[in-house]
Amino acid sequence: MNAVSALIGYAGVIGFLAPRLLLRSSWPHRAPVLAVAAWQALAMSFVVAVSVAVYEFAEPTGHEHAGVLGLLQTCGLAAVADHAHTTSADLLAVAVPAALTVLLLGVFSREVVRAHQARSRHRAVLDLVGRRSSTLRATIIEHALPAAYCLPGRCPRVVVSQGALQLLSADQLDAVLDHERAHIAGRHHLVLAAAEAFAKIFRGLPLARHVREQTGLLLEMIADDRALRCHSRDVLATAMYEMAAAKTPRGAFAAGGPNALLRLRRLLTPQHQPHPAFSGSIAAVAVTVPLLPLLAACAPSAG
Repeated sequence: MNAVSALIGYAGVIGFLAPRLLLRSSWPHRAPVLAVAAWQALAMSFVVAVSVAVYEFAEPTGHEHAGVLGLLQTCGLAAVADHAHTTSADLLAVAVPAALTVLLLGVFSREVVRAHQARSRHRAVLDLVGRRSSTLRATIIEHALPAAYCLPGRCPRVVVSQGALQLLSADQLDAVLDHERAHIAGRHHLVLAAAEAFAKIFRGLPLARHVREQTGLLLEMIADDRALRCHSRDVLATAMYEMAAAKTPRGAFAAGGPNALLRLRRLLTPQHQPHPAFSGSIAAVAVTVPLLPLLAACAPSAG
């Protein structure tokens, strides 16, 4: 089996089988930070596998020198010794992976800009209809329905409605606000934008669909865990139940939402953190997986 076949097979495993295995595992909800890293690593590994497969197809002898030099040549980073002999295959071998990288960065940037514009428009409205509370460190809007959400980015803002203030106890309100501040501190909007970009480029791929869905859910769980540092499970769960049906604007994070039931079940069920050795292994795998396609491509050719 040549390198191209191996890389295509690897991409198929990562794109179709790996998501099913990860979804059937129980540890991601117990270690959401590691789980987000694992999903992102799978997405990155798929992109690297596709890029290197195209390179190998166009330049089947482009990595005859094993070792570090072979790695650089496979990545398109080694200097071309003789520019006069550069062929169309050479250009294609570099152009396609480069175009894919530019496309990913372009779609990611577009997602970030669009969300930023939507948040900016909403902030302008909040400046007109909301009032700032220095005690809560949040903007209060006069709305009867309970709502609490954050607008991350350069000018972050936590927003809570008058309905939420009347519905929640002081402890519950603090838990909800801490949840929202966790999204802002963790820059979760950038992680979600990366998942959205991958999903839009590889639309129809199971990995792309699950990366987007699971990243959103896991980021909410990460914010839940951050709020649990200062609040009990009962307080946060009750607040989440009260806010489950709350609506949020585009580009915002909320304590409630469509995944509230699953998160409630997680909060009310005792969660045991994975063993440190297991967590270390998952972290090592997350770092290594994106590099595996390069190692496969750099293997010395037989004969």
